[in-house]
Amino acid sequence: MERLLKITMKEFNIIIEKGEDNYLISEVVELPGCHTQAKTFDELIKRTKEAISLYLKCQEKPIKIHEKFIGVQRIAV
Repeated sequence: MERLLKITMKEFNIIIEKGEDNYLISEVVELPGCHTQAKTFDELIKRTKEAISLYLKCQEKPIKIHEKFIGVQRIAV
């Protein structure tokens, strides 16, 4: 009989910006201080996933996320 391995995936929100040097920068909303950068979008997503994994691995106790991210809005004044 085959055992099915249940994988629990967590979802995180990231903010992506372009720096002055044209690097893309991602910041994980729910994990303070968790951010990375890359030249391409695909590489940025890969590095962001690695940064999240390392961040979670280094925590002494599980992180409880209480806030619900709503979104980002750009306005002109």
